Amino acid sequence: MRQLQHRMLLGRSIVEAQLDDGKVRLLDARTAKPLPPVDSAAAALIARQAYRGDPGSAPIVERIDRPSTEYRGALPAWRASFPDDDGTRIYVAAETGRLTSVRTGTWRLYDFFWGLHIMDWTEHERFNTPWLNAFAAGGLVFAVAGAILLFMRWPRRRRRKAQGVR
Repeated sequence: MRQLQHRMLLGRSIVEAQLDDGKVRLLDARTAKPLPPVDSAAAALIARQAYRGDPGSAPIVERIDRPSTEYRGALPAWRASFPDDDGTRIYVAAETGRLTSVRTGTWRLYDFFWGLHIMDWTEHERFNTPWLNAFAAGGLVFAVAGAILLFMRWPRRRRRKAQGVR
């Protein structure tokens, strides 16, 4: 075993054991018996506890096995979609039962503009894209050229030769 961590899951004391191969097992803290992986009902309860909207709304829970532009966290995971105006989606890791991401319409708008800003239109994470590097190099060239031109055009003080007076 690599690591043991004590925590609460749905009001129950558990131990999260990270094994040498990287897998995670959940154990009951009192009996040390293995717990089953988090199912859709447990994921719905976890998501409902984290949800800040209408407490009576029931989420639609789906299992996610592949990363997407919206979620690139631990897989497999459960996606709980709430029927609100903001399109709230809460992601829960299937192995650990941890809340891994909360996505809303505001987050999606921010992520869209972040992708434009770093010029990574597919993953919205890579900031060393060829586009960004080219524009950064171009900006540097223009800044250096502007400094050189400014220096060349800067008015020099001309000494007035006073006639007869020094």
